[in-house]
Amino acid sequence: MQNQENNTNDEKQNKESVAQETDIKTDSTVETDEKTAVDKTAEMEAKVNDLNDKYLRLYSEFDNYRKRTLKERSDIIKTASEDVFKAVLPVLDDLERAIKANEKAEDLNAIKEGVHLILNKFKNITTQKGLIPFESIGETFNPDVMEAITNIPASSDEQKGKVVDEVEKGYKLGDKVIRFAKVIIAQ
Repeated sequence: MQNQENNTNDEKQNKESVAQETDIKTDSTVETDEKTAVDKTAEMEAKVNDLNDKYLRLYSEFDNYRKRTLKERSDIIKTASEDVFKAVLPVLDDLERAIKANEKAEDLNAIKEGVHLILNKFKNITTQKGLIPFESIGETFNPDVMEAITNIPASSDEQKGKVVDEVEKGYKLGDKVIRFAKVIIAQ
């Protein structure tokens, strides 16, 4: 009987030692899991901080780009007409010289010729800068590029709805109409 008791005690001790080992393993597993969870949390926080930093840098870079383009646009708007004025200044000088010359001139034909030369020079400059006059006399009335001043009776059916006279010429800058032609239409 003592032998059985010893066996029972040994079994109890074995079970207790197995239980203790299991508890130790469980504790170490829990500690390992906790360490892994802490490591993952730290890793995630590092990723969040990194992404947040990247976002802030990108946002500030975009904000700087936006401010720079606004400044460049305002500079372009301020100086956009500079090129045109530089091209027109010689015509202005020619007109001033023509006025001085007209004070002493007696030949009317020379004055007319000088004015025509200045006008042609001015037309060439404006054409080079993209200003294009468009013809409207004889064309069908187009309200997209023309403004009707008045109507007159048509002398024939062919003339109905067509432009018979132009009070002011119309101009386009590229494809955009910057001044509508003021016209008289046959009805």
